Formats: sequence, structure tokens, C-alpha cells
Amino acid sequence: MGTRAVPSTDTVAASRAPRTSWAAYTACLWGLVFAAISFYWGSGGTAALDTIGGTIERMARAGDPSIYVVVWVTGLLKLACAALALALGRPRGRRLPRRPVTVLGWAAAVLLTLYGGILVVTDALAASGLIKPSQPITWKPLPWHLWVWDMSFFIWGIQLAVALRQFRRSDQPTYHSSGR
Repeated sequence: MGTRAVPSTDTVAASRAPRTSWAAYTACLWGLVFAAISFYWGSGGTAALDTIGGTIERMARAGDPSIYVVVWVTGLLKLACAALALALGRPRGRRLPRRPVTVLGWAAAVLLTLYGGILVVTDALAASGLIKPSQPITWKPLPWHLWVWDMSFFIWGIQLAVALRQFRRSDQPTYHSSGR
């Protein structure tokens, strides 16, 4: 008779991992892509800078060092949020202290969703002419903000919220019906 293999704790944890851990991985990838863009601009890159517009574009084109510091800091924050998202989807992430991970995760999800959501709504209102901004609208960056930059924060926040919900559910016991 042969011996029966006992699954490792990582295998068991992975088998109990949420089916929708795609949200954690997507949120991680989302953060990495946008962090890379921040690091590119923070290193002096100018491609697609005109899609940002306004004061930020003017400061970057003028080589103002303060904008580079801000862009690098935001890039690092995006990396941290990507790492948090990855921890939510990985079995090893379940070994981290639950409360800090959950609190940080919900704070990031709420902030990203609100920030992106508020900006998307105001962008849409400005684009439709329902509100008149105090400054003239630069029309090239507006659709970029509406559909790419600001929308990305909104979607990223939702991805994190879904990943957190699945992370919280993953530790709850699963009950199987015994057929009685």
C-alpha cells in the first residue's frame, strides 16, 4: 500500500483562495502600470504629458524639481498599493496581520474610488457644459482625464474593494451540506 500525500498548508490555503482573486491581481497590475508611468514622467519623460495639461504639464516642461518629487512620491504610493493588492490575492498575504492589511486596504479603496469618482463626475459635467470651470477648459486633456487618468483611479479603487471583500471572505469557514 502506498502512502497518501498530504497537501501543504499553501496548497490548502490556495484551494480556499477566493475564486475572484483576479481583482487582487488586476489591482496589482493596475498599480504597477500607473507607477511605471509616474516614474517615467518623474525621470523627465515627456511622452503623453500633454494628456495631463494644466499646471502639472507646465511645471514638468519647465523642469520644476518640485513636480518631479511629487511624481516620484505618487509613484512609490502606487507601488505600495500594488503590493497591498498582491498580498490580498496571495496565500502568503494571508499571513500578514489582518487588521492593518484590512484597514490600509479599505482606506486605499475608499480614497481611490472617491478621488476618481469625484473627478470623473466633474470632468463629465465640464465636458457636457453643465458646469463652467473658473479656468478655461483645455480640450485635449479633458477626455484623457475623463476616460483614462481619473477613471483609472475610480476603477482601481473598485478593484481593491472587490479584492478586500474576497480577502475577508477567504478566512471564513466553508460549510458543506451533508445531504441530511
